[in-house]
Amino acid sequence: MLRGCQFRLNSFFINGILSKFAFHKDTTFFNTYKFYNNSILDTKENILILAKNTILSESESIAKLIDFIDINFAEATQILFNSKGRIIVTGIGKSAIIAQKMVATFNSTGTPSLFLHASEAIHGDLGMVQPEDVVICISKSGNSPEIKILVPILKRFGNKLIAITGNMTSFLAKESHYVLNTTVDAESCPLNLAPTNSTTAQLVMGDALAVCLMNLRNFTPEDFAKYHPGGSLGKKLLLRVKDMLDATHKPRVTPNSSIKEVIFEISAKRLGVTAVIENEKVIGIITDGDIRRMLNENDPFTHLTAKDIMTKNPKMIQSTTMVAEALNILEDFSITQLVVVDNGEYKGVIHLHDILKEGIV
Repeated sequence: MLRGCQFRLNSFFINGILSKFAFHKDTTFFNTYKFYNNSILDTKENILILAKNTILSESESIAKLIDFIDINFAEATQILFNSKGRIIVTGIGKSAIIAQKMVATFNSTGTPSLFLHASEAIHGDLGMVQPEDVVICISKSGNSPEIKILVPILKRFGNKLIAITGNMTSFLAKESHYVLNTTVDAESCPLNLAPTNSTTAQLVMGDALAVCLMNLRNFTPEDFAKYHPGGSLGKKLLLRVKDMLDATHKPRVTPNSSIKEVIFEISAKRLGVTAVIENEKVIGIITDGDIRRMLNENDPFTHLTAKDIMTKNPKMIQSTTMVAEALNILEDFSITQLVVVDNGEYKGVIHLHDILKEGIV
């Protein structure tokens, strides 16, 4: 009997047919197989089949959400957009985790939001809900005990309530002002128990709301940067050259400095370059590449000075220039340093490596 069971399940995996009904209906068979013959499950081929079928199953569930996007979704989005309060997103279990992600997305895209755990809400945290707030409640079943306690209280408060649920006949669906349908046919879990497809559907529905709200707010890359100053996009849009300049590493020599002095200055400041300054004005630069070329072309070189090997009219920018623009100049001219000058005053040098370390690219 056991050998027959093992062969039956193995054939499911080898052929890529994941019969959730068979697993769910005959749990004794599944557990017996799992306990006595785990080696078949552990083959690389079967693992890949299971992973691909999981992704396919969840993608199909997401695709079906398109049929649930209707006038109800549009009205709920307008309520969120026109709210003078915040968006409170609540849920319990796995739905609470999705709620937290939804709050993070809303906040980062210009919609002030707070997460409220449904269980904690009925034990004191309801104090965070203000009269003008709109509440989004997430629940697959829509019938959990915490939801049944929380929803009537929120309605007594007078808050607009938007449900995201996979059960359109549930308590939550019936009691909410707006209902966003996230029904899925089944979970990817072989037992049809662990939330997989359902939580993915909730997540995607939340993203759809966030994207629509971004569009209504005319949310721009500059707006995004304000909320993400530490990210690469934020740095591209906010970081200026002056924010990166190190006043203690401002290499400079005079036109009459010896080559030895030039080499010491370049080495000490570790920027691979030094500015040549005359009467407090930049008249040229010397890079470590200039030093190498000089050594190849001159022997001896003790008679040379900085003005003999410097590059005149170097590329210069102001300290108020955006770092992203400085990077574009470096790339356009295939150079690694830019001299920074404000109203003729030498401010320092910005190096390509420093920009890259900031994660601008």
